[in-house]
Amino acid sequence: MGSAAASSLPASAGSGENLVLILDFGSQYTHLITRRVRQLGVLSLCVSGTAPLASLEGLRPRAVVLSGGPHSVHAPGAPSFPKGFLDFVSDAGAHVLGVCYGMQLLVQSLGGAVESGERQEYGKMDIEVTAGCSALYGGEAEVGKRQTVWMSHGDEVVRLPEGFEVVARSVQGAVAAIENREKRFYGLQYHPEVTHSPQGMETLRHFLFDVCGIKADWKMQDVLDEEIKTIQSMVGPDEHVICALSGGVDSTVAATLVHKAIGDRLHCVFVDNGLLRYKERERVMSTFESDLHLPVTCVDASEQFLSKLKGVKDPEQKRKIIGREFIAVFDDFAQKLEQNIGKRPEYLVQGTLYPDVIESCPPPGSGRTHSHTIKSHHNVGGLPKDMKLKLIEPLKLLFKDEVRKLGSILNVPDSFLKRHPFPGPGLAVRVLGDVTEGNALETLRQVDEIFVQAIKDAGLYDIIWQAFAVFLPVQTVGVQGDQRTHSNAVALRAITSEDGMTADWYYFEREFLGDVVNKICNNVRGINRVVQDITSKPPATVEWE
Repeated sequence: MGSAAASSLPASAGSGENLVLILDFGSQYTHLITRRVRQLGVLSLCVSGTAPLASLEGLRPRAVVLSGGPHSVHAPGAPSFPKGFLDFVSDAGAHVLGVCYGMQLLVQSLGGAVESGERQEYGKMDIEVTAGCSALYGGEAEVGKRQTVWMSHGDEVVRLPEGFEVVARSVQGAVAAIENREKRFYGLQYHPEVTHSPQGMETLRHFLFDVCGIKADWKMQDVLDEEIKTIQSMVGPDEHVICALSGGVDSTVAATLVHKAIGDRLHCVFVDNGLLRYKERERVMSTFESDLHLPVTCVDASEQFLSKLKGVKDPEQKRKIIGREFIAVFDDFAQKLEQNIGKRPEYLVQGTLYPDVIESCPPPGSGRTHSHTIKSHHNVGGLPKDMKLKLIEPLKLLFKDEVRKLGSILNVPDSFLKRHPFPGPGLAVRVLGDVTEGNALETLRQVDEIFVQAIKDAGLYDIIWQAFAVFLPVQTVGVQGDQRTHSNAVALRAITSEDGMTADWYYFEREFLGDVVNKICNNVRGINRVVQDITSKPPATVEWE
């Protein structure tokens, strides 16, 4: 996961009055800790666990959470917090909570002992509070009480550092929670952030508010006010800004926010890259003009994009090509705008979100020890180094649901805020392989329209986080109209999620799926087989490429 440099944080976060830093050591659940803390009304930021201490300069967090991770603390090259970190948290007066690997790292760093466990614990496990006066569990009333938690560890703590005490154990006898209240160090061997630990949120709530004394002051109105001030201070009174509008929630909210900050010096451009959904261009442009009243220029660059993508099959290469072409279009638009207004725009607005930043970041410290790039997002990893425009990304510290709350404050229409996410590279990542081969794009548009419209008709659209079709580069044998066919297959994917970082597949009724498949095979030429993707995230990502 990525490291948010101190310079990129909101001014209100810099004081650290109620800031929680999450140090990532590679757990697939790290982002969930960030989300859970924010759900409790506290600003939390995820940074690389191995980032140099200089990247945290100027921050005085009230609490630091050390995440879990897949490594053993004994493994060569196992990630550890940076040199001087313990002095940093001591000077800041911060409370430290180690979770799973984070707890073991804390124990080992402070002189305790961690060894390979005789009984490895994975999955649901009962623990029992053993201390008579536990800060983590709220005092004596909890002694002897049990709760179910989610364990995921092979190593276990066998000797505590000086000043620590065990406050909970698993039913198998392993250390489950530890405290050193004098030094403000705490540890949980399990994952309180996952739903499989039903009382985990209560433990986090207790830690943040009762133990750390943090106040729940993370509000979207404050975020809005802060971002407007930031944009106004960044963009000079005579400077102009271009905004890349996709028609999705993120870019729409970003454009509305920047427009509120600088008014008519914002110039929006909607690019038809030839990779849009069915009638997307017409629908989006109509809404921009009638509902949002944003000044938008539509640029048809479909031939430019598709010619560069011809013959390209590698997903990463496709994303990077699309990123480069977007910037080329924006640069060209900026030149034409300069001729009209007599001044060249210096900035480009993009609706980059926190999950985009997290998923696109290179491994912490470039050592590739515990974090890996999942995929490049066109608005993060695909930007050329020689880009002339400077980026404004007002949403880059927000999750999707937070962006929707921000949009609601900005009076963005509900119809826009509830739209399912659509990837920046568009259908390029939903046509597997070469997007220019045959009639793949048009075929996919028709299939996708049938599927999504059926979801709307069934009243399921707002329940589902994202639904779409994928064109598969395989041909299968079928029988249509009493004749043998050799046609393409498509996959349908629908997921539920809170923020897109994790997701479950949506369970459709058999009758619904039967109707959709019949409509697709009867109305879309060249398709004779439909499959459903029932993979969660993880292990899969939302998009296929």
